[in-house]
Amino acid sequence: MSLSQVTPTLFLSGADAALNAALVAQKGITLIVNATLSHTCPAYPGVECVRVPVCDLPSARLGDHFDRVAERIHSNRAGGTLVHCAAGMSRSPALVMAYLMRYRAVTLCQAHRWVQESRPFVRLNAGFWEQLLQYERRLYGHNTVRVAREPPPSPRPVRAPPPPSPRPVRAAPPPSPRPVWAPPPPSPRPVRAPPPPNSRLTFIPRSPVMSRSQVMMSAKKTRRGSKQL
Repeated sequence: MSLSQVTPTLFLSGADAALNAALVAQKGITLIVNATLSHTCPAYPGVECVRVPVCDLPSARLGDHFDRVAERIHSNRAGGTLVHCAAGMSRSPALVMAYLMRYRAVTLCQAHRWVQESRPFVRLNAGFWEQLLQYERRLYGHNTVRVAREPPPSPRPVRAPPPPSPRPVRAAPPPSPRPVWAPPPPSPRPVRAPPPPNSRLTFIPRSPVMSRSQVMMSAKKTRRGSKQL
């Protein structure tokens, strides 16, 4: 919780400090300026809450509320004033700086240094700075602050998506070899066993077959030979 004291009766904070009843009572705060759209305005006895419904965008018209808020802070004689937004960094510091220019007779440069010394981390957006410059010109006829334009952010390099991983090519299986028909091996010829040793082959001539007339003639020759003997 961060509560910054700008003057003895003017305080600057984020939304959390306004919800701390003990802190509000301790600082003697009787006026709360709530520069948010949705944060709650607490209801404390004897404490008035003024809403400034502005968002924290450069296009928001916060300058339309500079005079009204400055007059209300200046007219709060009963106690202290707490000006807050969501974080106490942009909207509420701009409202406090507008009050200091109008009722403390300081320039915008001096008002910014004053607020920054009590709350070093204030950071107004460019739109609120431009509206404060216009307010200073209206009050004093000139400007004491020159706001440098921030260069546009460099475009982020676009990272090219990685190339898709090549799909693995599945090798085709080699073709199955065709069966080669081989002729069946020739049946082995039976091997005739050799004759046992020392055995003789006996040739048995075949008896010729003779006809009946040859038999009769042979018989006659036989008888003739026997007679001669």
